Amino acid sequence: MEKLQWTKDIFGSKLEIKLGSETIGNIQWGNMLSPKAQAIINGKLFTLNREFFLSKIEIFDANDHSLLGVVIINLFNPKSDVVINGKRFELEIKNFWQSQWSWKFNGVEMIRYTSNEFILKEKGEIELFTAWNEEVEVLLLLGLFVRNQFILFMLFLLTILVVIIL
Repeated sequence: MEKLQWTKDIFGSKLEIKLGSETIGNIQWGNMLSPKAQAIINGKLFTLNREFFLSKIEIFDANDHSLLGVVIINLFNPKSDVVINGKRFELEIKNFWQSQWSWKFNGVEMIRYTSNEFILKEKGEIELFTAWNEEVEVLLLLGLFVRNQFILFMLFLLTILVVIIL
C-alpha cells in the first residue's frame, strides 16, 4: 500500500499531490469556480471538465485529446460509475460530508481518499491498494476533481443559506 497526500486552499485554484515530500502531481483550475482544469501526474498531462452543477465530469488525455473517462455524479446517490479501458470502476462517497470516498473495481477498494480539514485548507491522504497504471492515474485525478466540485457545491449552498437567513 502506498500513501499520498493532497492539499488545496479552499478558495484556491491549485491542488497538489505528494508522495512524501515530492510533488508528483497537481490539478490547476483557471480560477476557483472554473469548470475546467489541467492536471499532471507522474509526468502525464490531462484535461478535466465538468458540466454545470456537477452532473457530468470528463477526463481527457491532454496530448491527443482522447476521452479517457466520464463520471456522472448524482448528489442523492453516493455511488457513481466510470468505464476506463473497458473496465467499470465504482466511486463511492462514504459519508455526507464527503470526507471519505473511494474507487472500487469488482467490489474491491483500489483507492481510498480521506479529508482531514475544511477551514481554510483542505488536505488529506490517498491510499493506493493497487499498482500504478494509467487507470489508477485517471481514477486518482477524477476522485480529487469530484471532491473539489462537491466542496464548491457545498459552499454555494452555504452562501444561499446565509443570504436567506440574513
